Amino acid sequence: MDTQQNGSVLKEGFLVKRGHLVLNWKARWFVLLPDKLMYYKYEGGKKDSSKRGTIPLAGCVITCPFLEQENRPLVLRLQTHTSDEYFLEACSREKRDDWAACIGAAVEKLRCADGQSPGSETPVQAQRKGSSSLKLHNVNLSEVVDAMYDVHSGIKMTSHVEHGSSFSNCFTGSAVVDWLVFMQMALTRVESVTLASALLEEGYVRPIGVCSVEALRNVALGEQFLDDSTALYSFSENFKKRGSVKAETSLSTLELSGKVKKRGFLLKQGHKRKNWKVRLFVLRADPGYLHYYDPTKDDLNPVGGFCLRGCLVSALNDSGVPSGVKGKVQGNLFKIITQSNKDYYIQAPTKQEEMDWIEAIKQLT
Repeated sequence: MDTQQNGSVLKEGFLVKRGHLVLNWKARWFVLLPDKLMYYKYEGGKKDSSKRGTIPLAGCVITCPFLEQENRPLVLRLQTHTSDEYFLEACSREKRDDWAACIGAAVEKLRCADGQSPGSETPVQAQRKGSSSLKLHNVNLSEVVDAMYDVHSGIKMTSHVEHGSSFSNCFTGSAVVDWLVFMQMALTRVESVTLASALLEEGYVRPIGVCSVEALRNVALGEQFLDDSTALYSFSENFKKRGSVKAETSLSTLELSGKVKKRGFLLKQGHKRKNWKVRLFVLRADPGYLHYYDPTKDDLNPVGGFCLRGCLVSALNDSGVPSGVKGKVQGNLFKIITQSNKDYYIQAPTKQEEMDWIEAIKQLT
């Protein structure tokens, strides 16, 4: 998938794009040039030579993060000078922010080339500046909770014992504050406590156990939520009944409890039809699992996955099509053989990513 073009290519890789007419999501290969962002379709593990579309960058405004897509916290929005909107989803927060920064830099160069002073604030900068500080009157609490419950990047739910009572699927107050700061939903721990207290007040989360319940009864709103490793909280029962929460019923909690070590878009060959599909791969440790998701859907359930214990992973020769591989693939292939002797053929976007994934998986096998 390494694009053999001239030096004008600034960045390229997979993003998931929402359609204009039919509002479905499709994985596309994006190529960023100095004045435009082009996207292509992949068929059979190979990029379509004809582009699917072009987004002009002159006068473009970027909103990152764009938090108005339900169950999709990794979306950025591009609005062209003609007010056309494009919604693009990355595989991780880091990738999303990197794409936004690279596109923003290209927009800034075009603006300067049009004669505008380099020091003045651009619409892109204003959008990003507006999202960098916490303003509770502009925060959509429902979207914050959706992000907390996200199976990829949400808060980790664990079990605790307090005064002889056991509590499952809960989290500590300090874990919530850590997560809010890490996800940059608040800049400081004080802001995080204020935001978490608002979640309590609106009934999105609830206190469980003596410590957190007593705090809710005895202190003012701004201090209701405790930044404390002994204070326990959980999602409210009403939220748990919403359709977006599915993972617990379909997969072992243990499988999804490991720490996320690596995530990204890769192409995977199907086991029955032998076709190639873009999948979001999530590599977890303790326990070691590799799960893959359909990035075109907002379902939180993986479409597949396997334990890494006893697996064998190796690169495949880029010259010719290896045995067991169908289609005119473009190299960067590797193969995983599970302990039950099931073969997985996977294609990375670049040679470097292929090597990085192999090394990361080997550390957990």
